[in-house]
Amino acid sequence: MNNPEQNPLRHRMRELLAIPEQRRTDAQWDELIELEILLAPGNREGAPLPGQRRNDNAPGGQPKPHGGSPGKKASRKFHKRSSRGGAR
Repeated sequence: MNNPEQNPLRHRMRELLAIPEQRRTDAQWDELIELEILLAPGNREGAPLPGQRRNDNAPGGQPKPHGGSPGKKASRKFHKRSSRGGAR
């Protein structure tokens, strides 16, 4: 279930996070940032591509409400209030 190469990465990340921020070297900071990027949810295998919604072409996904096109928001119609016959 777990990718065997991720366990050492997560372990190393925990080791680096255990070091107080003030005592981390530049190399440790760089390594920590690299590990955070590698282990981010969007960079994992099977993650959706940028700009792809979760329910687009996904089996069992919910249909889009109102059948709208992607990227275009539904506009609301506003009606002008009629004046109540009095002077302003």
